[in-house]
Amino acid sequence: MMNVSVAPERAARLIHVLFAIQLVSMGAMEMSGPFWPLHLKELSHSAFESGFAGVAVYVGPMLGIMLTSAFWGRIGDRTGHKLMMIRALIGLSLTQFALAWASDVWSILALRFLQGACAGYIAPAQTYGVGIIDPLRRGRLFAYLQVSTNLGSLVGAVFGGVILDHSTFVWINIVAGVLCLASALAVATILPDVRSSRPNASVQPEKQALERGASPWRGTPIAGLLGVIGLLLISRMFTQTPFSLYVRTTFNVDNWVVGFCYGMLAFGFVVSAALWARFFEQRSLAETLRRMTGIALGCCALTLGAALTRSVEVFVAIHFLWGMLLGATTPVLMSLISRAASGSQQGYVLGVAQSTTQLASILGIALGGWLTDAAGLRYTYVFVGVAYAMATALILTLVRERPASIRAPTEARDTPC
Repeated sequence: MMNVSVAPERAARLIHVLFAIQLVSMGAMEMSGPFWPLHLKELSHSAFESGFAGVAVYVGPMLGIMLTSAFWGRIGDRTGHKLMMIRALIGLSLTQFALAWASDVWSILALRFLQGACAGYIAPAQTYGVGIIDPLRRGRLFAYLQVSTNLGSLVGAVFGGVILDHSTFVWINIVAGVLCLASALAVATILPDVRSSRPNASVQPEKQALERGASPWRGTPIAGLLGVIGLLLISRMFTQTPFSLYVRTTFNVDNWVVGFCYGMLAFGFVVSAALWARFFEQRSLAETLRRMTGIALGCCALTLGAALTRSVEVFVAIHFLWGMLLGATTPVLMSLISRAASGSQQGYVLGVAQSTTQLASILGIALGGWLTDAAGLRYTYVFVGVAYAMATALILTLVRERPASIRAPTEARDTPC
């Protein structure tokens, strides 16, 4: 049964609203995504400051989200996740306006950390959706919302490049702040305040108490799944810091082309995520992880191809195919994590999952920035390919040597309270 009494037709409409709001808000944030290193390079007084800031500007908000997601998840479990979505969007809006007027590197880095700590929109949006949808369709829910995020990344990156080609970086942040504020108003006025239902009288009190007090880590595959997500994200995020510099240096193209290349990864994800969700919907956890090794190996081959090509058209095509493979990773694994968690702990567990993804992203960004700075931009995608090869080997090790950690979620945990 579902967390709240919402008719399937109404639940579908609410999910579509969630999709639209997430598309706008995440697209707003991605307008500046590929261009922070270029902006910070103009403001920096030394090569060291520029290199450090180019990594920290991405790590800062991720660190803020990592440190606060579980906390906000617990608050959302008690107060409702609509309130957490509004809080996050207002936090994004205010910090974007502040970033528009920040004129030195260190103020920008501080604001980016604060942005992450105050925001963290995706986890409460996912938990809100879990609360109103059939548990058997969670894979499709996570894929749908991830499609929204990645479609926003595509549109936002290109739009940000257009703004930068015709105006200044300040206007990217101002437009983003307005869009996030509009998204907060949409959540407040359109989405109902649906919260987890109170304990059902038909459920035995002993079972209710057990679910409330049970650890989400004992006898579940959650820890192993978080490890797999982390490994794949570390590989994916290697290119975040050097991406815009790599594309401009290697292919000598305009900013809008940089944004287009950046967005093609998201576009591939958009095309494939729902198909992958249906493909994995009825498969066991062990089988899912075995197939993830093939996905990781495919990502390895594609990124090594990106390292070799000097054709921007081929580079764009590789990013599209890479994005299609990524559509089989995070949404599928997140749905398995959600199914393994009890209904009363959805916000907390998904908050921990969000923190884990941010930690993995931080490690990937830091390693990518450090390695490319030490070895040179031309080796960026070689490092990505090597990282995916290591991820493939480690996932295979998890499947073969730790079968207890990847037991399939039980049907009891599939049913929210």
